[in-house]
Amino acid sequence: GSWQMKYAIYALLLSAAVTMVSGPVLIPLLHKLKFGQSERKLGPETHLKKAGTPTMGGITFILGIVAATMIFAYSASELVMPALLMTVAFALVGFMDDFLKVKKHNTDGLRAYQKIIAQFLIALIIAVYAQRSPLGTSIYLPFSKVEWEMGAFYIPVIVFVIIGTVNAVNLTDGLDGLASGVSLVYSMAMTVIFLYMASIMDAPVDMGQARQTQYAAELNSMAVFAAAVAGGCLGFLRFNSFPAKVFMGDTGSLALGGAIAAMAVFSRAVLLLPIMGACFVASAVSVILQVGSYKLRRKRIFKMAPLHHHFEMCGWKETKVVAVFASVSAVFCVLAYLGVMNRFGI
Repeated sequence: GSWQMKYAIYALLLSAAVTMVSGPVLIPLLHKLKFGQSERKLGPETHLKKAGTPTMGGITFILGIVAATMIFAYSASELVMPALLMTVAFALVGFMDDFLKVKKHNTDGLRAYQKIIAQFLIALIIAVYAQRSPLGTSIYLPFSKVEWEMGAFYIPVIVFVIIGTVNAVNLTDGLDGLASGVSLVYSMAMTVIFLYMASIMDAPVDMGQARQTQYAAELNSMAVFAAAVAGGCLGFLRFNSFPAKVFMGDTGSLALGGAIAAMAVFSRAVLLLPIMGACFVASAVSVILQVGSYKLRRKRIFKMAPLHHHFEMCGWKETKVVAVFASVSAVFCVLAYLGVMNRFGI
């Protein structure tokens, strides 16, 4: 119904407002605490002037997302609470990482194995929860009416998806407004998809009417969550678009990764994630190919990985790369929406 749509819009507006209001409070505070970004020596030269820009700005939109979701998604919480907790849990891992980087004044932060263990545990908890929830272990195959029953493979696949997504979003966060812009497009699309799925709700017959209405309510709450994430990204772009006054840090990028993975898993449309998140996938795959190629044949495929730096090295302005990534994401999201519509037989 229309009030669900209204709640999603309210959530987006509130989240954006909280983010925009907390920015001017938090940014000077981060400056004072000297939470500046240490730029990697390996990055493009143009990025060295970014050193000293405060990081951990992701705290602003995490506040926005939590506030808006808690206020507008109260009717059903079986999916939205785990989604929110997963977002905050990943934010905490990122926060530890950022905090250590800042304290030690290096670009190391948490050790790789500590990060992986933390990410693995969060992903495992969510995967087990999803498997035991009414979602079960089947996922939608987009562009078809078939459901894929994954059985025993469900948990390992979902864990892989979550860890992969979180790290892909983290890798994409390398230009002013890039991760926030692409995440904005993704979350807006997921808001529409959740609202649409809730309105159709072609539940299996054996679910019964009450269960079906409950599931529709859960999906509407997820729409509110997705809208809150979109609002947070929107508000954050106010400070993070070129030239950025603040970076989201791992605090922000891991949180966004968690939120994006949660939307994919709880919509049961996990397979839409590589389509809608094509830019995230491209960032991650470019790094894997680059490292693999260099180790195997001592040759680089890209001028620099992740992919966005390659385009920078080709002479694109930072703003152009961001605009192209965001518009490509939008096209893929519209395509994915077609996949959802085919699934539900429109």
